[in-house]
Amino acid sequence: MKRVLTAAWLIPFGTYSIFYANERLFVAIVAMLALFCYRELARMIEGHGFQAWPWMGVVLGLGLLVAPEPGWTVLPLLPVVGLGLGLRAADFKIGFASAGAYTLGILYVFGAWRCGIGLHAISAHWLFFAAALNWAGDVAAYYTGRRLGRRKLAPSISPGKTVEGAIGGVCASVLFGCLYLPRVLPEVSLGEAAGLALAGSVAGQIGDLCESALKRGAGLKDSGAMLAGHGGWLDRLDSSLFSMPVVYWALMTLRHWS
Repeated sequence: MKRVLTAAWLIPFGTYSIFYANERLFVAIVAMLALFCYRELARMIEGHGFQAWPWMGVVLGLGLLVAPEPGWTVLPLLPVVGLGLGLRAADFKIGFASAGAYTLGILYVFGAWRCGIGLHAISAHWLFFAAALNWAGDVAAYYTGRRLGRRKLAPSISPGKTVEGAIGGVCASVLFGCLYLPRVLPEVSLGEAAGLALAGSVAGQIGDLCESALKRGAGLKDSGAMLAGHGGWLDRLDSSLFSMPVVYWALMTLRHWS
């Protein structure tokens, strides 16, 4: 019941944020979600035995998120700050590994949301597509896996996932992309919609497995407890943190070559 009640407000909240919030409110909502995700990720990093330096990560992450174009100029600062903070560690092996985890964590969360902002700037439909293809894929993967699942996809990471379920999820995502994108964005061909949906769906499933592996390594069942019945924000958005950068990159590549 808790899971249903949480989904009952999450879906309208997400739809409003993408399609109806003004630009400043949209960026503020994205920043809030990124902060929630990064806080949970910092907890996982510490669960792996590394230092997370969460406050400095938040400062640089928000800088990456809201910096004017070209916002990527902040990227070289990440290893500079990370390695500098690593010098404070008593064990330099831990300090160096912590710097790597710290830098990767900022890119993983804030870099992905920066791509989400980029998609939204082109069209709200692009961001909705990058997120919703995972929603469609997750539902299809669950029911396909329950009915047809035989072969385990990654038993050491997520024992419940099957190869058949993953295939069903990809098929549903591609179907969604082919039905949605050409209808709301007529300049997108059916082939382009299918290719983008395929890339985003596969990336989203990998993102889900990566987050599960991070939790297992940290000894956690859920990334957090803010969403009743769903765990944490990172549990709900792990697929999107992979699909948004992939869809954004693929879209920019298509535009460059067209």
